[in-house]
Amino acid sequence: MAQKGDQLDQETFSCSICLEVLKDPVTIPCGHSYCMNCINNFWDEGEKKLPSCPQCRRMFIPRPELVKNTMLAALVEQIKKTGLQAAPADHCYAGPEDVACDVCSGRKLKATKSCLVCLVSYCKKHLQPHHDSSTFKKHKLVDPSKNLQDNICPCHGEVMKMFCRTDQKCICYLCSVDEHKGHNTVTAAAERTERQREVEVSRQQIQQEIQDREKDVKLLQQEVEAINQSADKTVEDSEEIFTELISLLQKRSSDVKQQIRSQRETEVSRVKELEEKLQQEITDLKRRDAEMKQLSDTEDHNQFLHNYPSLSPLSESTHSSSISIRPLRYFEDVTAAVSEVRGQLQDILRDMWTNISLTITDVDVLLPQPEPTNRAGFLKYSCGITLDPNTVNTKLLLSEENRKVTFMDQLQSYSGHPERFSERFQVLSRDSQTGRRYWEVEKKADVVVVAVSYKNISRSGYESGFGLNDKSWSLRCSLDRYVFCHNNNIQTSISGPQTSRIGVYLDHRAGVLSFYSVSETMTLLHRVQTTFTQPLYAGVWVNGSGNSAEFCTLR
Repeated sequence: MAQKGDQLDQETFSCSICLEVLKDPVTIPCGHSYCMNCINNFWDEGEKKLPSCPQCRRMFIPRPELVKNTMLAALVEQIKKTGLQAAPADHCYAGPEDVACDVCSGRKLKATKSCLVCLVSYCKKHLQPHHDSSTFKKHKLVDPSKNLQDNICPCHGEVMKMFCRTDQKCICYLCSVDEHKGHNTVTAAAERTERQREVEVSRQQIQQEIQDREKDVKLLQQEVEAINQSADKTVEDSEEIFTELISLLQKRSSDVKQQIRSQRETEVSRVKELEEKLQQEITDLKRRDAEMKQLSDTEDHNQFLHNYPSLSPLSESTHSSSISIRPLRYFEDVTAAVSEVRGQLQDILRDMWTNISLTITDVDVLLPQPEPTNRAGFLKYSCGITLDPNTVNTKLLLSEENRKVTFMDQLQSYSGHPERFSERFQVLSRDSQTGRRYWEVEKKADVVVVAVSYKNISRSGYESGFGLNDKSWSLRCSLDRYVFCHNNNIQTSISGPQTSRIGVYLDHRAGVLSFYSVSETMTLLHRVQTTFTQPLYAGVWVNGSGNSAEFCTLR
């Protein structure tokens, strides 16, 4: 309690300008007391204005003559002797980045509010009259501002409370009847209200855009999660599949080894058995030879003739000429067969890896990409098309590294293949096209059909023609027009510039297929928006002796 009383005494006898204990206290006509130097300096700094009280803002005409208040001075001296004088904490003083109180003298405190009417910034102490006195009730207090002087008209020194819509600037009332006379002027408050409405509308639009983008961000985050889950699941499934393949190969390897070893044991046993039999015959023959030699060495004729009948007869022998010794190629045929399997498996794995690699590369998890607007943009997605000899009709000749097809009068000598078109003069590409792809076809014929198709299109019959089924999309290019066809019941006649080159753009994931007439510029002939359920293959149809179409090499 004593500390609270001391604080009250200190505040009571403190100057509201310097916030320290009064020095040479003077009391001005309104009854407020200040240090003599503080109030003189305050009035001197505002010499162009009428002298007023820093606290109650009461003005005095003329400037009062200041006389030291002796009674108050005596009380202040007594306060000083008690040692109750205390300075504000350092953090209360204004730094370089702070707004300083305009009323404080000496070291200034931080301002807590700025008054738009007084155009003065106040610390907490000097702001108190604005809260206590009804004189200041209508004053507009805002957060401390260093730009209060910007509200003063540089020409008239008045507060700028008007706004000139003609010149789009703040002005004072004198400006409105002077150089801005006749302009569209309103009060700054009215202009603020209108602009505030515009700001609110803009904010609503911005907030809506923020919400839209937050939704997009959420979708992208979900997309990332889906990508990670799909990738992890695919890796897991792929590892399981490859593990099964490796296990199958290992089992087949083990089976081959087991069969070879079993056959080896059988063959070795058979050979050993024959060898033992021959060895026994050799032993018998040697014994017989020894007996005959002994008989042959007998000098007594009678003895020789007597012993001769006792010789054992020769057994039926297995002559060595009956044994066929094959060259050293017992199991080489097995090696050749395994090697052939290896080659076939390598081909399968190579093709499979190409398809897998292309599929991985073509995984498109980004937002849909806009279609290019010029040829340079299309060429970013260019791909080399190679035609599949197994699908080409026998009336068509492949050349230029299987990129060009020419109609011939004679049948070509292609081997039989179930994927060959038997009736339609057409051919498919070797590789499938997914993702975003672009290619061009150079035609040298009166009529050429440029198409894309699923792999499982029919190879014979009416429905095998490009565009005559639900598995292919075609553009028939003749001398006078273009015709788009799909599923035989969707035919669109198209007019467009006649050029020798047709461009095809495919965005498989977005379901976009576009055909272009290509010259110095590109002209869109027809665009398809659908859903592709299988990989697509490029195709072309040609008829007429010597007519040709070539898939261009693009750079």
